[in-house]
Formats: sequence, structure tokens, C-alpha cells
Amino acid sequence: MNGVFVVLEGGEGAGKSTLAAALAGHVRAIGREVVVTREPGGTAAGELVRGLLHEPLTPWAETFAFLVARAQIVAEVVRPALERGAIVICDRFQASTFAYQGYARGLDLNALRAANRLATGGLEPSLTLFLDIEPSAGLGRKRGETEAIRTGLEDLDFHRKVRRGYTMMAMASAPGAWITLDASQPPDTIAAWAWDAMEPLVRP
Repeated sequence: MNGVFVVLEGGEGAGKSTLAAALAGHVRAIGREVVVTREPGGTAAGELVRGLLHEPLTPWAETFAFLVARAQIVAEVVRPALERGAIVICDRFQASTFAYQGYARGLDLNALRAANRLATGGLEPSLTLFLDIEPSAGLGRKRGETEAIRTGLEDLDFHRKVRRGYTMMAMASAPGAWITLDASQPPDTIAAWAWDAMEPLVRP
């Protein structure tokens, strides 16, 4: 069976980790291997980068830190899992770079795409699930969290730019490549919508 690469994207507090766990349960229930991972992180090197991203970095330094973690997770986790036919569910991938460092930080999108292609070897998600939530609501869910990296601690205007970037990417995507989910809804409802979109890709 072919591997399937599903990426969960969205702003702070959108519920990506909760959805990842729910979808992994569905995949296991149909008898397929599932690998759940996250960015930045998912490898020893990636977790070290995650620590670095708590520090104040210039926009390009921040970008390259994310790309270091991404290059490592693609080589060490994602590609090997896909090659053996597993379902990979990743909390954030390349669209986060374009939303946060491109649309919100103002870095050149073409330059970001070129750098990202080098880091990933051109790997693209089979499906991107965009959990869309009004930024003030999402940030409210995260209030008091101590693990957030610096991008998660930016002001509301920054996170509105992030959301706008995600929305523009979703609108420009090929039919079926991105699915937008209303992340203000109950987790079980969101998981049901997401599984409806994902199941045809992963069902044996």
C-alpha cells in the first residue's frame, strides 16, 4: 500500500494536536500503520531546534532554524514511513513557513519556496487540513502556556496576518489538496469532518 502524508495546519490554539490524536486512532482502527509527528521537533535534532526557537532570532535565522528541523524530520521520519506504506500525520509542515515567515514576517515567498524545496527534497503533502480559527480565540486557548515558541507569542496583528496567509494558500490550492475546517467547533465534530476527507486516501 502507498504511504499517505497528511499535514495539519493552522494558527495558535486551533487544536492540531488534538485532531492528530483522533485521526491516528481512526487509522489504527482500519489496520494501517500511522506515524504522528510535529514541527519543529519529531527528531532529536528537531527538538534541539525547538529550544533554539524560544530565542529572539532575525526572520531569516528563524526560517533557517525551522528548515533545519524540517530537513531532518523528512529524512529521518517522514520519507522512511511513507516508503514502507505508513500514514504520516504531521502537526505543521511547509505551509507554516509560508504563513508565519512569509505572510506575517514579510519574507519573500519565492525565496522561501526555493529554500523549502531544498530542505524537503520537493516532498508535498497528500492532504493539508487547515484548522481555521479567529486568532483572538485561538490565542485565548493558549494563554498561560509556557512551551510556546516565539512565533506563538507575537501580537494579535501578527496572527491575523498568519491566518490571512493560510486562507490565501487554501484558496489557491488544487481541488482537494487543502480542506478548511472550522476549528471553533467541538473537537469530535472537527475530527469527523477531517476523517471524511482523509479516509478515502488511507482506506486499504
